[in-house]
Amino acid sequence: MKPVHMTQSRRRFIKIGGLTTLAGLSGIGLGFSSCGNDDDSFDPDNNLNIKKVVIPSGLDVLAGGEMTLSGEGFLTGDLITLTSTVSGGAEYSSTVSSVTDNSVSFPVPEEFTSGVYRLTVTRGEESLVLGSVLINLVADTDLPDIEGMTVKGLVYSDGRGIPGVVVSDGYEVTVTDGEGRYYLPSLKKTGFVFISVPGNYEVANNGNAPQFFKRLSGSPQTVEQQDFSLIGVSNENHVVIPMADWHLADRNNDLDQFNSKVLPDVNATIDKYAADGTRVYVLTLGDMTWDAYWYNNNFGLNEYIPYMNKLNSPVFNLIGNHDYDPYVANDWGAEDKYRAVIGPTYYSFNLGKVHYVVLDDVEYLNSGGSEGNVGQRNYNEVIASDQLEWLKKDLAAITDKSTPVVVAMHTPLYKNPSLDSGGNQADTIDLLNGSALIDCLKEFPTVHVLSGHTHINYTVEEESNLMEHNTAAICATWWWTGRNGYAGNHICKDGSPGGYGIWKINGTDLQWSYKSIGYDEDYQFRAYDLNKVHINAAEFAPDASDADLAPYAGVYATPASANEVLINVWGYDSQWKVEVTENGNPLEVTRVKVKDPLHIVSYEAFRVNAGAVPTSSFVTNTTAHFFKVKAGAADSTLEIRVTDRFGKEYSESMERPKAFTLNMS
Repeated sequence: MKPVHMTQSRRRFIKIGGLTTLAGLSGIGLGFSSCGNDDDSFDPDNNLNIKKVVIPSGLDVLAGGEMTLSGEGFLTGDLITLTSTVSGGAEYSSTVSSVTDNSVSFPVPEEFTSGVYRLTVTRGEESLVLGSVLINLVADTDLPDIEGMTVKGLVYSDGRGIPGVVVSDGYEVTVTDGEGRYYLPSLKKTGFVFISVPGNYEVANNGNAPQFFKRLSGSPQTVEQQDFSLIGVSNENHVVIPMADWHLADRNNDLDQFNSKVLPDVNATIDKYAADGTRVYVLTLGDMTWDAYWYNNNFGLNEYIPYMNKLNSPVFNLIGNHDYDPYVANDWGAEDKYRAVIGPTYYSFNLGKVHYVVLDDVEYLNSGGSEGNVGQRNYNEVIASDQLEWLKKDLAAITDKSTPVVVAMHTPLYKNPSLDSGGNQADTIDLLNGSALIDCLKEFPTVHVLSGHTHINYTVEEESNLMEHNTAAICATWWWTGRNGYAGNHICKDGSPGGYGIWKINGTDLQWSYKSIGYDEDYQFRAYDLNKVHINAAEFAPDASDADLAPYAGVYATPASANEVLINVWGYDSQWKVEVTENGNPLEVTRVKVKDPLHIVSYEAFRVNAGAVPTSSFVTNTTAHFFKVKAGAADSTLEIRVTDRFGKEYSESMERPKAFTLNMS
């Protein structure tokens, strides 16, 4: 028999009704830390006297082989039951075949399949739950060398090779053959070989991070074999949650805000959609950290990982301009820490019938960066030419060009839109080689680009086959408005509440929305009675003067009486409708590009009041997802109805006068 390979780490036990079981298991991810206890008796009700059990995070086993666990007190003939943690999953039994002073072994059951299983030992009338573990049924294959091929391997599931899986080293791209084998003539420049996980499969997670990649350790001349194990799932129906711009840095009580506001909200959303067995995945959109504070606050990518692991789902990560090492001057070297802690900076994967591509569109220009010295931390918004060539090869492997493609990257493809003189949206490419990216994607009729970076929401539909969704930030305004002693409303630069996307996929049908943290999913707009919006120092910055505040207050510094109402629709795109009636009569609705007044009083006013100059990158943006109507009276009730592109309606019966406050909705 070949030995079982174990990954060892520890997890605590809890008692349930006299039995012991593994604490803190996630029902979504497939990777678990292991459990164990070195006490002589970890459960006083443990009549089997089994102790010092260690359940590893994962077991790789061969069909017809054995599983071995560390532990004391087992007896030959004990019954081991393996129960799938998936609802309606299989159950297998095996009988302990051998024991030592500190281990137990039992055969792999016939027709066993890979998955997460709860292990229970039974002896006579007594039973004990040992814990849960991911068990991979692996293939026993040593592939022959082929001249010129430096990386080879097998992609398999339940011990059988899976054909047609795309494998890459970030430069070369190949596809597994009919038996799941691949070969690559790799120069090992990225230090990785990775697979594009096929639809209806998953890989094991390290914490919450899917392990779709293997690290290469040899020289370009050394042949390495790296195999990949897939776990069959059903994910044609799935949910993806894009979360942009975390900026965790241990400042502005950001960690407390994340734990108390963001995390419960996101996990509630994950749990809601996962309740019926739907697979849910988080996709970060870059800037999980803040390079300026990696060394000053000792908070970098390693410190981000525990917060990522608090989410109730697998997390696919993406590098942003603030996720580079500020002690390194050049782009490639500054990415080394990300590659060491997170993994590849660009890759692809499939969920059901949708192809996802994660790109690195930042060139880090860190003049002055050196060991012990933080550089200037500038950057270009561009996709490196080598990466574009990889993208072409990755997309060429998709034989069905009707496949929806979702491209995720940090900086946007298009700029924050403007409006022309006729009120029509005017779009400009922002990415330096954005036209080349668009050209790469022209064969696919359905392309969505997910981006972050701006801390605002907007959509662009300039190309007939492509739509960009720039998603506002998890941290809102870098955690400022929710900071202790500030506004407490967690608002982004365009007035959107801090939040994240919810993408619901059914086969090839994609639907999306923006979820505001702390609000119901139906909260999609905010309406202002401009007669009541007067931004003045006496009310919003009492320790400053109107002259100090005026440059930020703009038009809102002057009291208004024109009976106008401003509506901020943060998820707006061309297929949305905004309708307003007064006493049953429709009012003319005009799209405008303005600043959100609530953000001005939530960020700029507090900074001015503290005697500080508001950071230029943090001040309120003018954005084009606003609409204005003029009512006939100052005290009439307006009926506002907003309908999204999927036909869902959101409404407010706006009683006026409507107060302008920091906690208004």
